Amino acid sequence: MTMITSSQNPKIKLVRALLGHARERREAGAFVVEGVRLIEEAARRDWRFRFALYDSSLNARGSSLAEHLLSRGAEVEEVSERLMKSLSDTETPQGILAVLELAPLPTLAPGASAGVTNYPDFILIPDRIRDPGNLGTLLRTAAAAGAQAAFLPPETTDAFSPKVVRAGMGAHFSLPIQSMKWEKIRREIEGLQVYLADMDGTSCWETDLFEPLALIIGSEAEGASEEARELATQKISIPMSGDMESLNAGVAGSVLMFEVMRQRSAGSRQ
Repeated sequence: MTMITSSQNPKIKLVRALLGHARERREAGAFVVEGVRLIEEAARRDWRFRFALYDSSLNARGSSLAEHLLSRGAEVEEVSERLMKSLSDTETPQGILAVLELAPLPTLAPGASAGVTNYPDFILIPDRIRDPGNLGTLLRTAAAAGAQAAFLPPETTDAFSPKVVRAGMGAHFSLPIQSMKWEKIRREIEGLQVYLADMDGTSCWETDLFEPLALIIGSEAEGASEEARELATQKISIPMSGDMESLNAGVAGSVLMFEVMRQRSAGSRQ
């Protein structure tokens, strides 16, 4: 098999475009995943691969992964180390990346059968979260805390950007993530209580989070949008001691989502 060494190769040009802009990802219907662990997770979840690229620095685990992808019929090609380093979005490239289909997992409407009562009963809405690390943390936590979906309104950063995908640590392959306008979000969460994280809200320790709900986390810098505040039925806060007034969005959202999980796992209402 011939090694790819030219930056003008169509696959290389596509990877560069997908790494750079949300618009390119939307138009191509694809996104980039880098690193052995994330690609393993995508393969384990049977995500659709367009192709994978690797270089000679790939370790034994990565080489086994490349062979596995080949056995599944995926297109896998070697590139020069120089070219891989020029493509990598990380400081320490792992020698493998893949282009995947941008096909988020489907969500089910309230009341649909999924083996869960009142499904969906836990939706995350990250509002105007622009920091990729914070958004990736929220998505990762949502998947870990049992949320059934994340709905991303306008002004929230692209969930399939390289940094968000990396921070999400595989959440993209198990959690339905949909970008949508507020009108559609309103329709999708009809019948759910809508809690807005706000420092002036009721303590989460004193709030009944058993009921089917959507949780809105606004940006630390700007707070929630006007649309989010209009949609919310109640404000919820995290009690804090000391002089700190707030937590960053990733941490605050994680605390609240695990409080939802804690209450529901405890088996008794507040």
